[in-house]
Amino acid sequence: MSVAGPRRKRVPASDEERARAQLAIGDITPRSVYAPESPEALAELLRACDRDGRAVVFFGGGTLQGVGHAPSRYDVAISLANVAQVIAYEFSDLTIAVEAGLRARDFDATLAAKGQFVPLDAPLPERSTVGGILASGWLGPRRAAYGRPRDFIIGASLVLADGTIAKAGGMVVKNSTGYDLSRLYVGSLGTLGALVRANFKTLPLPQARRVALARLPDGTFRRAVAHVAALETEPTVALAIAGFLDEIEGRDGSEGRLFAMFEGTPATVERATRELRSALGAAGVPETTILDEAGTRVYQQILDAYVSRLGNRTATYRSVGLPSDVVARAEALARLARVHELEVETILDLRCGDVIARVSDKIATQFAARVVEFDDALANVLSNVRILTAPEALRNRLAMWGSSTVALAKMRELKAHFDPRNTLAPGRFVGKI
Repeated sequence: MSVAGPRRKRVPASDEERARAQLAIGDITPRSVYAPESPEALAELLRACDRDGRAVVFFGGGTLQGVGHAPSRYDVAISLANVAQVIAYEFSDLTIAVEAGLRARDFDATLAAKGQFVPLDAPLPERSTVGGILASGWLGPRRAAYGRPRDFIIGASLVLADGTIAKAGGMVVKNSTGYDLSRLYVGSLGTLGALVRANFKTLPLPQARRVALARLPDGTFRRAVAHVAALETEPTVALAIAGFLDEIEGRDGSEGRLFAMFEGTPATVERATRELRSALGAAGVPETTILDEAGTRVYQQILDAYVSRLGNRTATYRSVGLPSDVVARAEALARLARVHELEVETILDLRCGDVIARVSDKIATQFAARVVEFDDALANVLSNVRILTAPEALRNRLAMWGSSTVALAKMRELKAHFDPRNTLAPGRFVGKI
């Protein structure tokens, strides 16, 4: 790939004040905003920031910037929007290499044109970037069927705090021994380096996709969940949804609604549809709506709902665990929310075990006090809970990463090794690393 000489383009002065305000995290606004146009320009910029003691936070599309603590220092915001090319696509070998700023929508379209895909399953794909999805450690609902985004990475290039451009892996899908360093940076939230290139293995697109939606009448929720878990043909995605009516089209029954998506050959999808309808009928669910083309749109609405906020009066939590206890965890979280007089909407991932819970109040000022108390009490009820999005003013008052301290010492060692001057997103990660 040929590139112009290193240019660390600064956002025009007329736009910078607005950009700075939009890129604020917590109560901290960056002093300057840059949008380098190549990895070399980024390396030059980072080298200068590291030398001068200026703290840096990286931005993609900002769609997953709600994850993590506010930084302890924040001088420079660096957008990777201009580092956004498809570098190489060897579709016959099922591999692709892209720059980090490439939008998820464009990434998906490039692959789909050749009948392939990588299941990133990101919210707001028209804005989210490949680098941002990986840096945030995003986990989509199709990972039970296909794996996590990190499982598809076969190589990467990063710019470290001192300006070094580091590479790991390559463009060949193969078994390897030892630790794959290209995956170390996934989920590190830009605290170890800036991901500028990712190489992926790809999958053939399923021949068919079908979505089933069913409103759950009173008394059917537990039976429906049990019947879905016992299906002979497992759905690619199975979700029990209660609420999110402003974001996801359709209506709840008295016990919410069920979303199921099947992917595979037309014959497999047709058989799975019949099995699901029969199972839900046996559970007392009177009607199942089938969507083919429109199902993709509804699925994207659900993904977008994971990070949607209603002003400054909502916060969304993700509890990770086993599918076998997903209902129990959702009920425990809902009980605690009611104790603190908060409303709660949920998406239960029946295959992956996630509980997505958005707590809210009608009055923003009242919500702030109640959610802080709720958040303090949550650690005594559930472990492995993180916040996906919350009002910026509350970042430093909430347990953004939950209460986990597993491997914290090792994480601190890695941070000290890769970023000894603490230049990159200081304080953003687990344990305020």
